Parts: sequence; structure tokens; C-alpha cells
Amino acid sequence: MKIKRLRLAGFGPFKNEQVVDFERFDDDGIFLITGKTGAGKSSILDAVCFALYGSVPRYEGTESQLRSDHCEPGDPTFVELEFGLNGNDYRIFRTPRYLKAKKRGIGTTVSAPDARLEIRDAAAVDAAADAVDGWRGLAARPVDVGNELSRILPLKQDQFLQVILLAQNRFQRFLLAKTDDRREVLRTLFGTSRFQSLETELITRRKALDDELTGVRVRLETLAASAARHVPAGTEPGTAAPDLAWFEAATAELEQALAVAVAAAARADAALVDATAGLRAQEEMRARQDRRDAATATLAVLDERSSVVDADRDDLAAAHRAARVWPQIEAESAALAAALDAAPAEVAARENWITVNGSDEVDQDGDDDQDAVPLSATIDLLLEQLGSLNDVLAAEEELPALDVESGSAEAGLAEIQATLDGLQARIDAAPALLDDLDRDLAALARDSAREPEAVAALARAVAAEAAATEAAALEADLDRARSRHAAAATENADAAGRYRDLVAKRLADHAGELAGRLVSGEPCGVCGSTLHPHPAEASGEPVTEGDIEAALAGMTRAQDHLERSNGEVLSLGARAAAARASAGPGTGADRTASRAAALTALETARTAAARETELGAERLRLRTELDHARETLAGVHSGRDDAATRLTEIRGRRIAIEERVNRQLAGHTSVTERAESLRTELEAARAFETARALSGERDRALDAASAAVADRLTAEGFVEATEVVTARLTPAEIATRETGIRAHDDQIAAVRAVLAEPELADLPDVALDLDPARAARAAAATARDEAFTEHGTLAIRQEELAVVVAEARALAATSATLLVTQAQVRELAAVVHGEEPNTKRMKLETYVLAAQLEEIILAANGRLRDMTGGRYALEHDDSLQYRGTQSGLGLAILDQHTGRARPTQSLSGGETFLASLALALGLAEVVSHQAGGIALDTLFVDEGFGSLDSETLETAMSTLDGLRAGGRTIGLISHVDSMKEQIPAKLEVTVTDQGFSEIGSTVLV
Repeated sequence: MKIKRLRLAGFGPFKNEQVVDFERFDDDGIFLITGKTGAGKSSILDAVCFALYGSVPRYEGTESQLRSDHCEPGDPTFVELEFGLNGNDYRIFRTPRYLKAKKRGIGTTVSAPDARLEIRDAAAVDAAADAVDGWRGLAARPVDVGNELSRILPLKQDQFLQVILLAQNRFQRFLLAKTDDRREVLRTLFGTSRFQSLETELITRRKALDDELTGVRVRLETLAASAARHVPAGTEPGTAAPDLAWFEAATAELEQALAVAVAAAARADAALVDATAGLRAQEEMRARQDRRDAATATLAVLDERSSVVDADRDDLAAAHRAARVWPQIEAESAALAAALDAAPAEVAARENWITVNGSDEVDQDGDDDQDAVPLSATIDLLLEQLGSLNDVLAAEEELPALDVESGSAEAGLAEIQATLDGLQARIDAAPALLDDLDRDLAALARDSAREPEAVAALARAVAAEAAATEAAALEADLDRARSRHAAAATENADAAGRYRDLVAKRLADHAGELAGRLVSGEPCGVCGSTLHPHPAEASGEPVTEGDIEAALAGMTRAQDHLERSNGEVLSLGARAAAARASAGPGTGADRTASRAAALTALETARTAAARETELGAERLRLRTELDHARETLAGVHSGRDDAATRLTEIRGRRIAIEERVNRQLAGHTSVTERAESLRTELEAARAFETARALSGERDRALDAASAAVADRLTAEGFVEATEVVTARLTPAEIATRETGIRAHDDQIAAVRAVLAEPELADLPDVALDLDPARAARAAAATARDEAFTEHGTLAIRQEELAVVVAEARALAATSATLLVTQAQVRELAAVVHGEEPNTKRMKLETYVLAAQLEEIILAANGRLRDMTGGRYALEHDDSLQYRGTQSGLGLAILDQHTGRARPTQSLSGGETFLASLALALGLAEVVSHQAGGIALDTLFVDEGFGSLDSETLETAMSTLDGLRAGGRTIGLISHVDSMKEQIPAKLEVTVTDQGFSEIGSTVLV
């Protein structure tokens, strides 16, 4: 990794924009960052760290302190860094959270953090139509930039500060780190996580095999218990688990018992068939005897009922004659009832007319009263009087409507007067209401102005929740990817085992293959002898070159699959970590609470804005109504005068109608009452006339019906109507008697036909006893059922036992193979995981990293010996740690004065600085030479040289000066004057008179 260019503004002590071109120091290879204490030298390194990771170690948790105190509200704060890695150039732009001036209005607002990442290389410029000056965007949000950077630059911030940017108080961390911390740094630099994945897969495989073997053993015990329920008595297993021989013996015993049961079931079934046939023959003869006896008894009963049936035949003939007379009798009865009903109606109508008219002088047909008035003339007079009242009735009916209209006119007049009063009151109250609205609108305008701030807070909360959801989904994907990786590891191990087995067999059978080519009398191609007394014999089918090649191809495919699955696990792991980082600290409840608070603030601002709009419209409406009320006031006055005139007219019309009605009352309270009295009298006259006509008509109909009855009685042979009533039967009675007569005749015919059947002749008189035959058949059926039940039970037990025995055979074979595989995997996992028989307790990944650490120590010691006059050298410590902790990456310092190694923590401050510097340079050299590693082309060292004496400082400077030709650039921060004299290339940080700092550079030409 090479740091190329830095641009910053409003950061730390730097108010104005500053640009640092680190590539200007490439020819020198080493440069010095100088300036007074507090000028901002370390802030340059802080800016590099902030650009890459979004935070600064010195200000962890206090991001707001990154903005320069010299900035005005309108000044920007940003850091832009260009760096090269793996042949590509990248540019990252980042801003912290800080207060900035509002775009509208006065005051400040919070500027949200921002970040974007771009790439520049030939391929990107040619392929991207949207590239500007060769730069193409990769990510444009802080969370996306973090995710993309973690893929491009796998070094974490803490690791970056141990191997590239050696900041104050962090310089010696890699030297003094614990084994686990040093392993994390080296793993990232050398990409050895695949060894850790292999170790994890082996342990997982070992546990799976242990569980599988335990499951096989438990299943065998379960099968033995299941088989014991099916075997015959006396064959159950003992306390020890039964072997396959026991299962085979139990199967043979059960098969023998089943054969015996089959024979017994066949004998019982034949006995049941014979018993059933004998019972059926006796049941048939007994049925014929029962039919004969039943027919004889039925015929005797029918003969006794014959006299009753003959009497029914006579009654039925008389009923048919009475039925022909009965309609005339019913017609006479109906005419008599109608005449009797009409007479009371006539009397009631006459009495009603006398009551209504007040006189009984009525002209009736045949009366001699010459003074009576005919009913028809009375009806005509009443109709004439009702017709003369029609116009007055219509006028009288208008009176209620006029009363309503008068009341409505009075109410309308009152309403118009109230409107006049209301308009005047609203005109008087409007100025005070307008003042209140103006005050409310001012308060709402202040609340609605907070909406942009609330929107930004809600967006941040929603983004954090989305990142948390994405992290949970990625964790699930990661678990599935790990499962697929485990399966790929198993597949790879199986393929490798097949390949090794084939190669071993090929070598073992090579002698037999050569022997197969020998020809008697011809020399051997190996020893040259023509005698072949004991040629080797090939064992089994030979392994060909094609078999070896096919196994090798399968192993290669399995390895490719394993590498792809490992890459998937690493990718998902990085994405999941990035999502968790984007979600930020806190629980899901915290994020939900933040979102709810932001949403509440946004709703409050929007509610204020909506209310502000409503009150503005209300203010406009109030002013419009005030103007309209002033314009309407004169028109309402004119409407009130018209309403008063209309009320006067309605009252005059009502008085005229009352006078006309009073002239037609004729002693009644109203014309309507008089008309009702006339209508009642008219209805009574008409009813009396109708009832008198109906009564005469019904008397004439009764006389005609009586004559028809007398004629019909004579024709049917009856003297009186009472004889018809006695002889008459209902249709149901007639049908019942006809049915009884037919049934009696049919039954006699049927019984005589049964007694005439040939099969009922010559039968024994005494009925057969069926109980002995039924008892014999029931006993045979019971014996047959018991035999079949025994046979079925044994057959089911045989089938179930066969399934159990088959599974026991398969499990016995499986357990033998699992034992071999489990022993192999367990031993390999123990060695790789640093357990017995690994006496060093060193894991596989640690073993690989230990080799890399030895190369780093070798490179570091060349410089450390020079800087310490040959006194000190670093040593790799792979001894067992305290209480058997994992070992392999320890460091010790060898002191040539004592000839003993001691802990690195025992070095003095200056010695620690020299050892850390040598180790950092060695680490950079080894990593840069590793294919696929991260080339460390830039190194920063912040302070530490002040702890060295002049001679040691001179030696250290000579060592650093020797790096100029290596293509690496080293930036140093120091106040030591001798270093300023020896290093001509400088970045000078100066403090202006205004208090803020500026950066200048000096490069020796």
C-alpha cells in the first residue's frame, strides 16, 4: 500500500485547504515532518487514518473534535486521500459530523457525515462513460464506503496502526502484542485464514463422526430391544448387546413357529366348512315346516272373519246411494243458512237508519203509509247538500296552511333580524381574531422550520435498522455457506483419500504387473535373468493410469469447490461485519427507539407546517368574510322590509276565509264536521236499501233448494232425509272397507296357494331342533379364528423382525467403517488444532504464520544488530505458554551480553523503539515480497527518536537511510535537531498569526 496524496481543510489545526503530495518524496525515500509542539504534525497522520477508517485513535468517540476550532460556520471540513494498492489507484473523500451554517435563515444545523470512494486505472477509464478525469465512483455513502474499503484493504484500523502508521503510544504494539493479537495482524497480511477454516472444518468433521458413531451404537441397542418383542419365549438376549448370530437364531425360531401355525389354521378352516354345511341343511327343512304351519293357522282365522266382511259389502252399497242424494241436501242447508243470515242484517240496517235520521217514516215495498218519504229521494237530497259545501270546505282547509305560512313569515323576519345582528357582531369582533391568528402563525413557523433536521435524523435511523436487518440476513447466509463449505471439505477429503488409495494400490501391485509381462526364456527387464522361478502375482483388479488420472481430476475438482466455498464464507463474513458496523452500536430496541423519536419529531414539524397552512387559510377566509359582511349588510336591511310586508298580506287573507266559513256552519263547529254528518246519514240510507234487497233474494233461493231435495229422495228409494244421513259414509270409510274386503279375498287365495306347494308335502309333523348343529358350528368358528389369529400374529412379527435384522446388518457394517474414519479424522484434527500428539500445541495456521514470523525476524535482526551494535537480536519463541495456552508466535529478545533471551517487555524505552522500528521494517520487507500480500510501500513513524542517545540515533538514521533504494517511502515525526539536519526532505507545519496551521514542503533537488 502506498500513500500518494492528501488534501484536507477545516481539520484539526488546519483551517484552510492544505495539499500534501507524498510522491514528491519518492526519490528521497525518507522525509521528516517538522514543526513546533502542537502545530499539527500528528494531525496529518490523523487525517490519513480518518480518511481510511472514519475515526482517529486520539479522538475515539468524539468525532466532533475533528473540526478545526478556527472554522467559521460556513467553512468546509473534509479529508481527501489518494493511495495505491495492487496496481490500482483509489481516492477517498470523507467529512465528519459538525455544525454548519443553515442554507436558509440564520443559525447552524448539523452536517451529516459523508464519504465517497473512487478508482482510477486504465480499465476503469476505458470502461466507465461517467468517469471524470479518470476517476470512477465505487461507493457514495459512509456505510458503502466502509464495506468496499474492507474488501480492498483488509487491514483493520488497529492493524494499520501497528504496521503502517506507527502513531504515538502505539509504535511498540506489534512487538509487545500477545500471541492472539499478533496472529490477527499476520493473518490479514499473509492471507492465511484458509488454514483456520481447514482447522474448523476438521473439528466439525470430528464432532460429526463422533455423533454419528454414537448414533449407530444407540440405534443397535434400540433394534435389539425392538427385536426382543418379536422372538419366541426363551430366545430373548441377555444383558449384553446381541450380535448378528442372535438375530439370525431368533429369525429361524420365529419361522418354525409360523409353519406350525399355518398347518393348524388349514385344519381349523376345513372343520368350519363341514359344520356350516350340516347346519344349513337343517335350517332349510325347519324353514319349510314353519311356512306350512303359518299358512294353516292364517286360513282358519280368515274363515272366521267372512261374516263380518259380507256385512261390510251391504253397508257399502247403501252408502253409494246416499252419496248421490247428499249434494241436494247440502245445497238446501246452505240456502237456509244464507236466508237466516240476511234477516238480522236487514233489521240492523233499518235500526241504524232510524238512529241516524231520527225518524222511522220510511217508504217500503207494499206499505200503505202515504206520508213516508222514499229512500231514493232521501239519498238524492243528501247528495245535493254535500255538493254545495265543496267550495267552502276547500277554503276552510287553507286555514292551517295560512297559519303555517304566517308563522314561517314571522320566523323569517326574526331570522333576518338575527342575521343583521350577527353580521354587525362579526364586523366588530374580526380585528381581535386576526391579531390572535398572527401570533399563532409566528409560533407554527418556528416549529415547521425543524422539518429538514427531523428528516435527516429519521433517514439515519431507518438506515441503521436496514443495516441491522441486512446483517441478520447475511449471518443466516453465512451459516448456510459454512455448511456448504463443510460439505466441500468432506468431499475434498474423500477425493484425496480415493486418490491416495489408488496410488498405493498401484505401487503395491507394480511387481505383479511386471511379472505379468515376463516371457519364459527372455531376460527380465529389471534383473536381466532369463530364469523366472517365482514371479509375483497381481492381487485383484489392477489399477490403471486412467484410474489414477480420473481420481486426480476428481480431487482437483473437489479442491476447486473447497476454495470457492471458502471464498464465499470470507465474502459473506466481510459483508456481515460491514452491515453490523453500519447498524452501529446498541440493540434493536435502541434503534427502534431512535427511529420512533426521529419520527415523532418529524411528525411534530409536519403537523406544525400543516397547521400553519390551515391558519393561513383561516386568516384569509376571515378577511374575506369581513369584507363580504360589510357588503351584505345593506342588502339584508332591504330583505327585512320585504318580509314585514309579506306577513301583513297573509294575515288579511286569513280573516276573509274565516268570515265565509262561519256562514256555512249550520250549528256545527266547522264546515268539515257538517259534511261528515251528511256523509254518515247518506251511508246509513244506502246500507238499509241494500240489506232489504238481499233478504228477499235469499228467501226465493231457499224455496227452490227444498223442492230439489224432495225429488232426489224419491228417485234413490229414501223416504226421509234422515235415512240418507244414517246410510252415508265418508270417502275414507268407503276406501277402508273396500280395501278390507279386497285384502280378505287376496289373503284366502294366497294361503291356499302356499298349502298347495309340492315342497311342503310329506314334511314331519314335529319341528326340528337346530341348537346342536349351531353349537357345533360356533365351536368350529372359534377354533378357526384362534388359529388364524395366531398365524397372522406370527406373520406380522416375522415381517417386523426381518426389517429390524436387515437394519442391524447394515448398521454393523457402517459402524466398522465409521470407526476407521473417525480415528483418522480425530488424529488429524488434534494435530492441526494443536492438541496431542502435537507437543508444541501449535495450530496449523500458527505453524504457517510462525514460518513467516521467522522470516520477518530474520529481516528485522539485520537492522536491529546494526542499530544496537550487535547487542540485541529478536528470537522466535515457540515454547509452550502458561497453562498450556496456544503457542507459536511469541517474541523474545536475545541479549548478547548475557547470552540469554528475555521478554521484550524488559527493554528500556529507547531499546523498545529500536526493536519496534526494526520489526516494522522487517515486516514491511517480507510482506512486500509475498505474492498476494499487501505491499507496505509507505511507513509513518510518529516520535520515539528522542529517547535515543546521539550514537544510537546516528546508527538508526543510517539504517533508515539505507532504505532509500528499496522503493519504500518513510515519513518521520520528530523534534530531534540532528534529524532535521540529516533529512533534507521535509514537511513543515507552521502556525500563522491567526492561530491556525499551514503545511509547506522542502525537497532536495
